[in-house]
Amino acid sequence: MTGTPRVRPDADLDEVVAILERDGAVIVEDLVDDETLARLWDDLGPALDARDFSGDWYNGTRTRRVSSLFARTAQLTPVVTHPLYLGAARRIMQKPTHIWMGKVRVEMVPSIQISGTQVIQIHPGQGKQPLHRDDALHLRPHPGPTSRVQLMLAMSEFTAENGGTMVIPGSHHWDDERAPGADEAFPTEMSAGSGLIWLGGVYHGGGRNLADTPRTGLTIALDLGNLRQEENQYLAVPREAVLAYPEEVRRLLGYDRCPPGLGWYEMEDPYSLLEQAEAAR
Repeated sequence: MTGTPRVRPDADLDEVVAILERDGAVIVEDLVDDETLARLWDDLGPALDARDFSGDWYNGTRTRRVSSLFARTAQLTPVVTHPLYLGAARRIMQKPTHIWMGKVRVEMVPSIQISGTQVIQIHPGQGKQPLHRDDALHLRPHPGPTSRVQLMLAMSEFTAENGGTMVIPGSHHWDDERAPGADEAFPTEMSAGSGLIWLGGVYHGGGRNLADTPRTGLTIALDLGNLRQEENQYLAVPREAVLAYPEEVRRLLGYDRCPPGLGWYEMEDPYSLLEQAEAAR
């Protein structure tokens, strides 16, 4: 393996899913246009500038992090709903399962949800982050079904020198006894506006920044809807901010039911609360 495969933004979804299932990661070049990227910087840049360094060994002593992104900007629809990201996440995680209800065998398809959001800015002098699996949050054995599909959008250029995300392709196939080695990881190199998509079972970590400028990336995680969100979106995103997004994104933020019966409100689809709030405006 010589690094993470890359595709164009109009690549065939079947091809992208096949790459993810085989290698666990893929780079989508030019995932968003320059205008979207500029708007994201306008909305999120000031919060980054005002944020102190994280201050711990894991999150980075020379790294700034800003969360609650859907509360801070209304410009994330083309990111989270990009056909190759959302399409791959749905194809990989929303697989039918069957349950018995009495003598009736019923097919169920789980929902997916936005779990965690952050802008991560790695400054010069920051060392490598420990290699890790993001789906370790779910305490699931490996290898096994995918419970997370994650995106890192490059808000600035990613290079081997400035801390481009280190990825071990194929490591989602490993069992839990095998430890990751730094010599097995490849740096993510991509232009601003491109995106790295990877599965939750892939070992990865922020790279060392040996350059003289920061490296900035925006990450969104999509998880199965029957798991607890990493970032509590109901607290992170006020309802007025949720209403700024279209229905598909609102449901991804958690205003949805996961079959067969998780997440209801008064035994109804929680999306009805947003419909009521919108009608009352």
